[in-house]
Amino acid sequence: MHQPAITGSGVFTPSEIITNDELVAAFNAYADRYNEEHAEAIAAGEVEAKTHSNAEFIFAASGIEQRYVLNKDGVLDPARMFPRFRERSDDEPSLMAEIAVKAAGDALAQAGIEAKDIDAVICAASNMERAYPAMAVEIQQELGIEGGFAFDMNVACSSATFGLQQAADMIRSGSARRVLMVNPEITSGHLEWRDRDCHFIFGDVCTAVVVERAEDAKGPHYDILDTRLLTQFSNNIRNNNGFLRRTRPHGMEDRRDMQFVQEGRKVFKQVVPIVAELMTRHLADNDIAPDQVKRMWLHQANKSMNDLIGKKVMGREPTREEQPNILQDYANTSSAGSIIAFSKYSDDLEDGDLGVICSFGAGYSVGSVIVRRVA
Repeated sequence: MHQPAITGSGVFTPSEIITNDELVAAFNAYADRYNEEHAEAIAAGEVEAKTHSNAEFIFAASGIEQRYVLNKDGVLDPARMFPRFRERSDDEPSLMAEIAVKAAGDALAQAGIEAKDIDAVICAASNMERAYPAMAVEIQQELGIEGGFAFDMNVACSSATFGLQQAADMIRSGSARRVLMVNPEITSGHLEWRDRDCHFIFGDVCTAVVVERAEDAKGPHYDILDTRLLTQFSNNIRNNNGFLRRTRPHGMEDRRDMQFVQEGRKVFKQVVPIVAELMTRHLADNDIAPDQVKRMWLHQANKSMNDLIGKKVMGREPTREEQPNILQDYANTSSAGSIIAFSKYSDDLEDGDLGVICSFGAGYSVGSVIVRRVA
């Protein structure tokens, strides 16, 4: 059995930013247009009028101040309210592969290795650009990785931690020596920007992590001590889009359930205790007391949710250093959130320090990864 270690991480951040004020201005303009166009139906009680959003509500509800996106003007166009991406030929790199290669480059550089050294590629994300060929195989091709294997996996917002377990297991067993796990999250494509309850939640990004044998590490790294996964079926976060859509009555209509849908209050109430219990039990089973954990890199969905989880696990309010947030800048980036936090807030830990990477989301799904800094 070999000891798996995270030796490199990388983050690709889009160049365009949408602030809460910009988002609210676009949404309110859309709402005004909608209300004007449907004035008679609204007066007759046949449809509900659209209510304005506001930046104060967004920050209070989520802790989000802005989000990065791959296309800004399409999202902020009141007549459109979704991104504009040009159609690419089958011979061109896909958008997901393009941003994955950029994040992977940073992770490989930090690990001190080249793409040719990778044995396996895992593309773990909440949505895939297509069903096949697998995105991971295209990323393998774009990186110039010859031989080896690649595959896609989707466990929504927990995809990265589930991917880390897959990578760690491959290293332990010897089926791969070095694994690249990437999380290209183009969440702007599956968010309904015309829904006041969720139009502020998501942003675009891509993260990448190199997992390899600890004995091969070329510098400071994080040994993966243990991983734990949990799933529990719930309809409270759902997206009904899929390849069978066209086979059903009204399948091609612009249905609200074909984008991200959630029952936010139910999710908060149900997920917090599930995550806190799993993390607490995971630490206890590894004989780690909460006060031994120097850092928790949690899924970045909602600041209040993270604060409550951190308090339940630690038995007190975690400090900003113990539980860093990137939500205010990136918004919810699905599976990539905990990896962004890890990538940006891990270099300062000392030899022997312990931390936990944890994500949670639709499914429900929860993934916990206990790591130890090796300087």
